[in-house]
Amino acid sequence: MKQLLAAALLGLVAPVLAAPTAPASIDAALAQARRENKPVLIDFQAVWCYSCYFMAAHVLNGKEWNDLERKVVFYEADADKPADKAWMTKLNVHFLPTYVAIGPDGEELGRILAERPRDAFYAEVGTLLSGDARLSKQKADAARGVMSAVAEVLETYQLRYQGKEGLAWFDTLPAMVRNVSDKDKRVAIAKQQLRLLDAQAAKDEATIADAATHVLDGDIGCQRPYVLDALLGAVTSRTDAERKALLSPQKARYDEYLAAQVFTAAPACADQRSAVLAAADLDAALGDHDGEQAVLRKAIDLSREKLGGNLKSDRNVADNLRVYLLRAKAGDELDTLEKQLIAAYPEDYVYNYRYGRRLVENGKFSEGLPYLDKAAKKAYGANAITVATYRVKALRGLDRDAEAQKVVAQTVASEGKSFPEQAKKLQESLKS
Repeated sequence: MKQLLAAALLGLVAPVLAAPTAPASIDAALAQARRENKPVLIDFQAVWCYSCYFMAAHVLNGKEWNDLERKVVFYEADADKPADKAWMTKLNVHFLPTYVAIGPDGEELGRILAERPRDAFYAEVGTLLSGDARLSKQKADAARGVMSAVAEVLETYQLRYQGKEGLAWFDTLPAMVRNVSDKDKRVAIAKQQLRLLDAQAAKDEATIADAATHVLDGDIGCQRPYVLDALLGAVTSRTDAERKALLSPQKARYDEYLAAQVFTAAPACADQRSAVLAAADLDAALGDHDGEQAVLRKAIDLSREKLGGNLKSDRNVADNLRVYLLRAKAGDELDTLEKQLIAAYPEDYVYNYRYGRRLVENGKFSEGLPYLDKAAKKAYGANAITVATYRVKALRGLDRDAEAQKVVAQTVASEGKSFPEQAKKLQESLKS
């Protein structure tokens, strides 16, 4: 009798304790949000996204995360799956991870780009869910002459990668508001950020360099590596003298940024990788090989110290270590690490693919092909085409063209309809 009673009670309790079923798609999440009058929080991520590893391990867990999940309809979007990729295009998402909050009425509440320290992320999500970051609200406040709202609108357009649209909106403000806001430092930086985006879309290197320089003159916090990277890319075609004249003023300020916000016990900026690589690229562009190697070696040593010999303790740090060794051209150390990563993370295609790809790029076709074949068994969607591209290169390098043609045919048949542009490039690789 006691056993029957216990079973009956368990049957009553189990449905209450059962975790809610995750929506099957973004469309399903939006429909559920309307029914339950909740906002949707979409996490755009991918299995190859190192920043996503950081967020999963350090931020999207614990009491704060459990509380947040009860307030929203959460959907984890995979950038390599066709339906989710289509939504990335629809929402103009270009950066992973990106977190997009959408209200039950379908209006975007705002978005967060890139990884964040834990406290910063939950504070920003709270602002989004409050509705204060809605573009419609920001625009209404801006039209009344609220300077912080003018900046917020411009910054929202930046998060949406809409440089031209943001600048066009600014021109619609009353002259009195525009004239006053032009003197506001935050507004001035935000306008230059949009100018930078617009120039990048147009591939206008002169304007990219000018806008990036203006932005870097401001207090832009954790955005500094990304803006510096834009500047570095825009000056590659300049003469050595011109390039150094544009980049030399950035060195001291960037070193200060690294010391204060990156190489610290509690970094204010979570994306250490971008910060380190931008520093190495700056030193390389200035001809400072020793400085380039020094910053990479510092990052390598810090990463190894954090891992303590356990690659599974923090996948973000482990993958950062891989990239630092790659950038430092530390071939033997990298070979050892990549094989260890394959053993540590056998559940996905990523590390077999990356190691196999590197071998093939170095002309080691027969060595790289087995790793790529293993990766192909776990790859899907867009990443299946990426893996196939290097399998084809390896097979053709081994004069196994018939097998290469078979790989292309099978991959195009399974993924070509969803990813036509990538499939076309894969087919063209047979001719190159």
